[in-house]
Amino acid sequence: MNQELWNKILAFDFDNPPSEYGFSTRLANENFWTKEFTDQAILEYKKFMYLASTSDFMVSPSEIIDIVWHQHLIFTQSYQVFCNILGKQIQHIPSTHNKEDFEKFRQAKERTIKFYEKDFGKQPNNIWGYDGMFESLNLEKAKFKLRTFIIFGILSFIFLTVPAYFVLKPIYIHIDNPFFIFGLITLSVLTLLILEFYNRAKLKNIVSGFDQSSFVYNLQPLELVYLKTQKLSNVINGTVNELVVNGTIKVNSNNTLELKKSKATNDNTQLQVTSVLSELGSTFYPSLLKKLSEKPFFWNIAKSMDAFRKYFNKSKKFGYLFYTNFAVFTLLLLLSFTRILTGVLRDTPVVQIVIATIVLAVIAIVFLQRLTKQISTTTIPDLYKNEILPTRQIKGNWQWTYFLLGRAVLTTAFVPIINYVDKNNNSGSNCGTSSGSSCGSSCSSCGGCGGD
Repeated sequence: MNQELWNKILAFDFDNPPSEYGFSTRLANENFWTKEFTDQAILEYKKFMYLASTSDFMVSPSEIIDIVWHQHLIFTQSYQVFCNILGKQIQHIPSTHNKEDFEKFRQAKERTIKFYEKDFGKQPNNIWGYDGMFESLNLEKAKFKLRTFIIFGILSFIFLTVPAYFVLKPIYIHIDNPFFIFGLITLSVLTLLILEFYNRAKLKNIVSGFDQSSFVYNLQPLELVYLKTQKLSNVINGTVNELVVNGTIKVNSNNTLELKKSKATNDNTQLQVTSVLSELGSTFYPSLLKKLSEKPFFWNIAKSMDAFRKYFNKSKKFGYLFYTNFAVFTLLLLLSFTRILTGVLRDTPVVQIVIATIVLAVIAIVFLQRLTKQISTTTIPDLYKNEILPTRQIKGNWQWTYFLLGRAVLTTAFVPIINYVDKNNNSGSNCGTSSGSSCGSSCSSCGGCGGD
């Protein structure tokens, strides 16, 4: 291995000169990638380009590395400087998908694995083995969208009402209303408890099927804060509070914030805050919060985590879990609605049952909505708390403490300001940006590279 060349490649900074929407931030934003995954993809791209520069034969990138390569080609000046370091102009050779190219690129891929393992060891599967970040979750996409299933379920409910009435009527005419309502409430409570335990176990089981190299096991504390709370404001609150604690930001007596001193840091989140506060001067927190929520580095956190949740919810495994919950609630509501129908046709009071049915329907809707977020708000955070973090050295890391304990670790001077913002809803419930439907799509047009 040419250690001198590799050290130069390793030291190359893709985000130089620094900018608000630089290379790594843009790469993460356009592909819905997490920060750790983006950094790892860039590192593997550097390794690939080292192989390309030191090999006399064609080498082939993975789909994910090809995405980084395409991004770098757009940054023409940076790419030219990088190629100067490599000592070779690395050309991007697209695949034409014809039979002649197939064998050429297959051999290039085999050579790449051989050269890589010789210099760097085993290729990380999450970068080299999948077409995108989310593919490492090993989740097959469901055939039907949840919305489609819900519409079908509602239509089925209406269709089943008449046969259910004739089946249950002989039983219902012998049950007085108070006993029926008590029975319905008891059955509903037991059902909710059983579903809650079942859902938790099932979601945990689904997560156990994720590739161990998956991005899910390498999330940043602030990304987990967003997952758990679904509020980007909580991510910003934690970042600003950390700067208040270390003396970079001062909370004035009139509750305004100002930059007390400039402090050198490599933390992009803190740099975003200090640069914005430097522009605003002494300002109230709602103004600062609004400005920061528009910054790419922060809304990338929300974007990648929302994309993960949407990708998960579109999977077949989650679909089956949702269908099960929906079917159970549909049966409960069918029992209740049939009772109402029986009472109306027999001209008996049904007001209490109608109220109970409405309450049950609202609970079902809230429960199902909560289920669509449970992988984010409960399952993954619990995985970190109970299994991942106990094996890591996180003592003294304030951000991890903030993820674990929440607002309990915020400084006393900052808490009233946050409470005021929340009370007046100046920041909105979620400053995040929704991701699109094409999460983590990758380019498949690249076959390999060559040098001239």
